[in-house]
Amino acid sequence: MKKFLLCLTAFICFSLLNVVTAAPMTDCLTRLSEKQFREALPFCQEACNMNVGAACFAIGFLYHNGQGVKQDYQRAKTYYEKGCNLNDGSGCLGIGLFYDNGQGVKQDYQQAKTYYEKACNLNKGTGCYELGVRYYYGAGVTQDYQQAKTYHEKACNLNNGEGCASLGFLYQNGQGVKQDSQQAKTYYEKACDLNDGEGCARLETVHK
Repeated sequence: MKKFLLCLTAFICFSLLNVVTAAPMTDCLTRLSEKQFREALPFCQEACNMNVGAACFAIGFLYHNGQGVKQDYQRAKTYYEKGCNLNDGSGCLGIGLFYDNGQGVKQDYQQAKTYYEKACNLNKGTGCYELGVRYYYGAGVTQDYQQAKTYHEKACNLNNGEGCASLGFLYQNGQGVKQDSQQAKTYYEKACDLNDGEGCARLETVHK
């Protein structure tokens, strides 16, 4: 099953640009964007202490990946949880990925699903995409192509390229929807426009 890897530019920069630019938050973001991870940490910590969920997520990300700090999954999970509790979708997604992959916790698809649902409800497109994957493969849930379609469609509407590519695949193969090559092509094109390589590659497989 395809796993989504945490990405600095995809998560941190998007999350932090959408919060109030209080001084510590600005300093946190500036240093992260310059890859000064160790220097960013105290500013991110200050913002996290001010209950800025995205800053808590950022600290979790640094511990998750060992950037500027010693890698520590338990600390990463702690900060992801705080971010999630402060309604930061990326924090919820991070915990979901830990449970999905068994990093720092016992692998638990049901727990992963719970956190992906919260991320999706907070309009985190990757959370919706991951839920769609769960339903497509029946991982921790009953396999349900229509549910997969619902979540991939929401992910795509949130400009998640993987969600668009997966939605195109469902239309191409008539899984949970009526087979429709034109719809498949439309979603593959959107995925490709969103820089999803799989969507670009699948464009070539659609019947002209």
